[in-house]
Amino acid sequence: MSNNNKSSILVLGIVIGGVLGTVTGILMAPRSGKETRRILKKSADALPEMAEDLSTTVQLQADRLSESALQNWNDTLARLKDTIAAGLEASQENFKGSQSSPSQITMDSVPPAKSPSGKQA
Repeated sequence: MSNNNKSSILVLGIVIGGVLGTVTGILMAPRSGKETRRILKKSADALPEMAEDLSTTVQLQADRLSESALQNWNDTLARLKDTIAAGLEASQENFKGSQSSPSQITMDSVPPAKSPSGKQA
């Protein structure tokens, strides 16, 4: 079977299913057509207000999320600045300490390590 035939059968099935669903819905509807149209009109009239409420709710949630993300970013940035400052201070102290001590520590000036039995290695 070619793709064209498969597409035609699919479209025909959709059309037949739609017609059968519509007929079944009309025959099984618990309300009269007039009452159903009145309910649909009320729903359609309320739709803009519902959309506005939904839009407002989404905007409020987006604002809260944005504020929370900004606060988290600011906290992280402050911690990062503190960490960098502490690292710079420590490296400057280390640099100053290495410049002020005239003697260099060499392997010759370090005493030999002792083994666990107390004897020198």
